[in-house]
Amino acid sequence: MTGDMQMNAMTDQGGYVTEDGRKIGGVMMEMKNITLRFGGVVAIKDISFDIREGEIRAIIGPNGAGKSSMLNVISGFYNPQEGEVWFHGKRRAPMKPYQVAQQGIARTFQNIALFEGMTVLDNVMTGRLTQMKAGMAAQALWWGKAEREEVENREFVEKIIDFLEIQNIRKTPVARLPYGLKKRVELARALAAEPKLLLLDEPMAGMNVEEKEDMSRFILDVNDEFGTTIALIEHDMGVVMDLSDRVVVMDYGKKIGDGPPDEVRNNQDVIDAYLGVAHD
Repeated sequence: MTGDMQMNAMTDQGGYVTEDGRKIGGVMMEMKNITLRFGGVVAIKDISFDIREGEIRAIIGPNGAGKSSMLNVISGFYNPQEGEVWFHGKRRAPMKPYQVAQQGIARTFQNIALFEGMTVLDNVMTGRLTQMKAGMAAQALWWGKAEREEVENREFVEKIIDFLEIQNIRKTPVARLPYGLKKRVELARALAAEPKLLLLDEPMAGMNVEEKEDMSRFILDVNDEFGTTIALIEHDMGVVMDLSDRVVVMDYGKKIGDGPPDEVRNNQDVIDAYLGVAHD
């Protein structure tokens, strides 16, 4: 499907079917005229774009473009001074990150943020915190509802561990793992939260070719088998073009491109930004 045909299908039907048969639905999240400042520095300037149900949406741009700041707005770490965030058709009030997580949005981080002294299994179990409803006293006593919850959550986490093929390291302290496996454990922890929207901040940074291939496969499988909507930041353009349904491009806090990969690849503003052409 060409870029024009794809965009027309989205406009006419509220969704579209990809060339490989995946169904992309209506708008899940919409960023409307987002502006984010840190003192006198404008990190994001009047940017609007949406994320659709079931798609893999990439956010790309040179270093310092504002990509991670945008992901932090989506996940509640930053609240923009201007603009609105809409989720499932409702305007989202300013929220703390834990409140965003309770809405069904999970993320990984550019710099790995795991509990190094804990095992892989225990790290992944922390992703189930939003699913635990029993009170603190019941959890401390491991009795009744708390016991049932613990068993159910453990079963779910074991499925995630099997899915990401990390069974053989499940009892290994994270500090002993190589970088690529730590990235996979962080993905497992995010998936343990059963997110509707999964945010991945440079999931392949620092990986070798084989590790990138594995992570790409897992991202596609998460999207396909769980139906999880994914928004990711990634610098490897080969990976972005292979994985993404649509790409939004940022440069110096502004949006300079938005559309299917082939359309973005041929956008002169995008080419200039990545080739380092001087800005007027």
